[in-house]
Order: sequence, then C-alpha cells, then structure tokens
Amino acid sequence: MTEEWRKAAERVRNWGRWGADDQLGTLNLLTPDRIAYAATRARQGRSISLGVPFDADGPQGSGGFRRNPIHLMAVDGGDADLTANLSGWGGAAEAQVTGMYASGPMRFNDDYIMMPLQAATQWDALSHVYYDGLLYNGYPAAAVTSRGASKLGIERVAERGGVVGRGVLVDVARHRNVARLDAGTVIGPHDLDAVIEAQGAAIEPGDILVVRTGWWTRFLETRRSGEWFGGSPGLSWRCAEWLHAHDISAVAVDNPAVEVMRPEDGVMLPLHMLALRDMGMPLGEIWDLEALGHDCAEDGVYDFLLCAPALRIPGAVGTPISPVAIK
Repeated sequence: MTEEWRKAAERVRNWGRWGADDQLGTLNLLTPDRIAYAATRARQGRSISLGVPFDADGPQGSGGFRRNPIHLMAVDGGDADLTANLSGWGGAAEAQVTGMYASGPMRFNDDYIMMPLQAATQWDALSHVYYDGLLYNGYPAAAVTSRGASKLGIERVAERGGVVGRGVLVDVARHRNVARLDAGTVIGPHDLDAVIEAQGAAIEPGDILVVRTGWWTRFLETRRSGEWFGGSPGLSWRCAEWLHAHDISAVAVDNPAVEVMRPEDGVMLPLHMLALRDMGMPLGEIWDLEALGHDCAEDGVYDFLLCAPALRIPGAVGTPISPVAIK
C-alpha cells in the first residue's frame, strides 16, 4: 500500500471509538433517535425491493470459490404418495412422514438451498477483510478459524436488529444521464458531493449511503459474470475519508464490491480494507437499485426508511439479505 493510503487509514480508523470491546463499528451511529427519525421517512407507504434473485442464474457463475445458489426440493407435489413409496424402507424418515400423512389429508412441500453467504445481495461482516494480521478494533485475524468468526461475526449485526435506518440514494448514473456508468469508472468524493447537491438530499450522521451505478443492468443484459465483475465501476478508496467525515453508518452499491474493481494505485480492493478493517463499516454488495432509482427520480425524494436485516448465523463473515426501501 502507498504512504498516502496508510495515512488515510490512520485518519479514518475507528478503533476504540465505541470501546475496546466494540464489534459493531459504524452501526453504533444508528442510534434509537436516528432509527426513529428514519421511520418518519416512510410517508407514502411504498415498499421497494432492493435484492437480486438467489438462483442458479446469478452473477457468481458455476466455478470459483463462490458459486450461484443451488435450490433443491426435498418434498414436492409428486410426493403425494410418499408414505407408500417409503413403505418398508424404515428409519426415522419413514416414521416422520408416515406419522404426518396418516393424520389427515394434509400434504406438504419442503426445500433446501446451498449457497455461499455472499452469493448475491449481501452485507459483508467486519470479520470479512483484514490486513497486517488484524481485524477491526484490533482483534487478531486468528479470531476467525474453520469454525467461523469468534469476533465480529455477522450475528452481532443481527442481534442488534440488523441494519435499519435512513437510506439516501446517490444516483450517479442518472446524474450523468446514462443508463449505467462505463466499465472501470471511478467515483470519487467530489462526485458524491455533486450528485447529492443536485438531488437536494442532505447527508446526516448515521445515514446509510446507497449508490446507484446502473451496473447491475449490465449483468442482466449479458449474463457474463467475469466481465461483470472485472469491469465494475465503483467508489474510489479516497471516498473512505468522505464516509468517515459524514459519519455514514453503512454503504451499499449495485455492483460486485462497492468499490471499483480495477486496482487503484496497484492495490486490489483498498476500500474494503479501509471500510471493514479500519472504519468498521459494513459494505452492501450486488443490490438492485433500478426500481428505487426510478421512484426517487419520479418524486424527487431521495431518502427513505431502509430495512436490511442480517441473518443470525453465528460466526459468519457475511450474510444474504433482501433489503427493502420504504417511502
């Protein structure tokens, strides 16, 4: 990392800001007062989904260490005679199904899903990224083992009620009058300021920043995962000090990694390190912001109540989510 980057890391580091044992980071900025205020932003009763499908056609592809979700049916409509088919097989499965089916006409369907926790719309936990052997707030990287994260796991977010607060959309693509930003476009702090000023949506402490690049539509058009990931536009690592100065609680983007995917200053994913490890700021990735962008442009209101709870999975370093904006 460059000396400039290292100095920025020191300036934005929140270690100890909320105590030596803190495991929530900037979510501490979502105080009861801020959440209560966020609820007043739901004035029209419109609920807008911000999640992408969790299916086999998602952006992860079929190879690599992350793969698209696999959905399997355990019991389905073709199993109406399951009791007869299991007859004589024995064991707990036959006893369970026979007992349920013998009690009356009720039949049921059941299913499973197998997937990486960060396959589609997600929050990164603070235990997801580290450097120099340390996680957020100085916890050792060894706190994450094959059994999961003993510190900074996503359950900490779930236990506090998830990520709920005032969301503010920063629609960079619409501000530039394009359907989506070009591949590799870097969004800097001055870009955030320009869009926010044009939209007339003031930033307040504790806000959840939601940035639309339009890049999700690129994947929907091509379904080429490698191109979509590798060419992604996004935030510059230099936005870290902007986020820190504005006391942003979390940031989510409609791209693979929040930040631009091409290396900046020779470093890959430098904003991840600054946000998760130094600031303690959760990152939301692969959000679908098309409907929200259209709605905000229609009524000129760019803030809303954002509800994005985490799954309560002890030790997990990320979580699938289905976030909702309520206006």
